Amino acid sequence: MAVRKRGKILDPKHGPARRGPTPRGVARELVIPPAKPSELHHNSDSPTFDRVSYLGSMVRDIANFPKPGILFRDITPLLADPKAFHIVLDMLAEQFVGDHIDAVVGIESRGFIFGGALAARLNASFVPVRKPGKLPHRVDRVSYSLEYGESELEMHRDSLPEGTSVIVMDDLLATGGTAAAAGDLVHRQGAYVAAYAFVIELESLSGRDRLLPAPVYSLLRYS
Repeated sequence: MAVRKRGKILDPKHGPARRGPTPRGVARELVIPPAKPSELHHNSDSPTFDRVSYLGSMVRDIANFPKPGILFRDITPLLADPKAFHIVLDMLAEQFVGDHIDAVVGIESRGFIFGGALAARLNASFVPVRKPGKLPHRVDRVSYSLEYGESELEMHRDSLPEGTSVIVMDDLLATGGTAAAAGDLVHRQGAYVAAYAFVIELESLSGRDRLLPAPVYSLLRYS
């Protein structure tokens, strides 16, 4: 059911179209040109400082984890570096300057790290989406498929007032199944996903296709 808010009719699932030339149904993305070697400086005050390259230098590749054949992108060095952590939050918050965001929904567990901090930057509420059995009050639950089986996520039923504008935040976008499930929980409460946001995206898995028509933002992309 459509909701009237501040003189506008909102679609509870997708909300109003964002400002700018991108039509609804087309995922907006953060377009960042590749860095040149001469631009890789550690002085963030320099006009040639490349933020994306700096973040990329803080991600550690771990081969054959958690199982053989998997190349794991480890963000713990990024979290340990205060400058890198601030850059992540700055780059994400910049995407929503001038937009009205009511809440950031963070997906367990690393989505909590970035989602809570981003919510504070945006003066928005933070809502956790958790695995079953972790939330104490009445919950909405959704089941979804992963490449290796089935899983479930839960969110408190009274988390989001109808018409709430939400960012769904996680550290990594792979197949998109977990983020899409969190989006379903948002929609069940009559709220809408204004955008999905990630630190890392694995482009070869085409996860953003499952999240359309909401905009999708990612900072570091790997093929």
